[in-house]
Amino acid sequence: MSTVMIEDLNPASADAGVAAHYGDPMREQRLLDTAVGLVDRSNRDVIAVPGEERASWLHTLTTQHLSGLRANQASELLVLSPHGHVEQHAYVTEDGTTAWLDTEPGAGQGLLKYLEMMRFFTRVEPREASAEMSVYSLVGPGAVDVIRGLPEPRVGAVPGPKFPAGSVPAGPTAVYAVRQVNGILARRVPLGVDLLVPRGQKPELDVPRAGLWAYEAVRVARRIPRLGWETDHRTIPAEAGFVANAVHLDKGCYRGQETVARVHHLGRPPRRLVLLHLDGVTTDQLPAQGTPVELDGRQVGFVGTAVRHHELGMIALAVLKRNVADDARLRVGESAAAIEPE
Repeated sequence: MSTVMIEDLNPASADAGVAAHYGDPMREQRLLDTAVGLVDRSNRDVIAVPGEERASWLHTLTTQHLSGLRANQASELLVLSPHGHVEQHAYVTEDGTTAWLDTEPGAGQGLLKYLEMMRFFTRVEPREASAEMSVYSLVGPGAVDVIRGLPEPRVGAVPGPKFPAGSVPAGPTAVYAVRQVNGILARRVPLGVDLLVPRGQKPELDVPRAGLWAYEAVRVARRIPRLGWETDHRTIPAEAGFVANAVHLDKGCYRGQETVARVHHLGRPPRRLVLLHLDGVTTDQLPAQGTPVELDGRQVGFVGTAVRHHELGMIALAVLKRNVADDARLRVGESAAAIEPE
């Protein structure tokens, strides 16, 4: 099995440090779609937050309702700017003594800086923990057969505009079950099961490997956004598909909350996340992150992640102006592009 690393193909990639593929990216994609594969995502940054007030403290600082987060539960959270723009996204996994936050490669330093700045007299001790824990993912319908006893993720319905106060249940909007197995935290997520593994230890599982290219193709097809790929400096949560899993709309004050509430109650976010099909006739080169999406010669959005999918061909997540119609004839560089309606 030949391992091709991300940096072998793109030395400047933020995803450097893990395998892009193991010799056959399309076979690896089919594996993740139909069975189960193990993906090395150990380039993700990890922050540990021990301390008896960790849940209530994280509750006040982020978009998620975390005051009642219990041992062996996980969720997602955002940190917003004062104007409501997405600055950080992380998974939070509670093991009973520590809340482990894992986020995008390179994003951990900014998240930790913010947490340290907001400590004041709270009994918490946030620290950089990428040298302690690494992330792997079991992806595919067979993931739950590898790590048994993890129920499906529970994600609440997003309320409509101008919902009555108190109508959104207290607690995280997304609850992911967690099991502790031989020092590994196994977290049930929409794509399968994430594993938080002590650094230096590899999961001893009889599961074939798949590279990050395959993982990204599955993620894009499922329209799951990624911080830094489907976001820019002015992204608000409703534009990039973060609300259902990472935002509690009725939990009270946090930084950026006014913007979130105003946009939700008006029901008109300026932009939206879409899945694009790229024709691949003029060029078979995938567009880079940030490539403009154009309509009649004017820019109406940008490409987030573009991939080659084993069934769908060249596809991409993109963030477009809200008023771009689903049947609009778009262009991305030299390629024609079409929106896949939800």
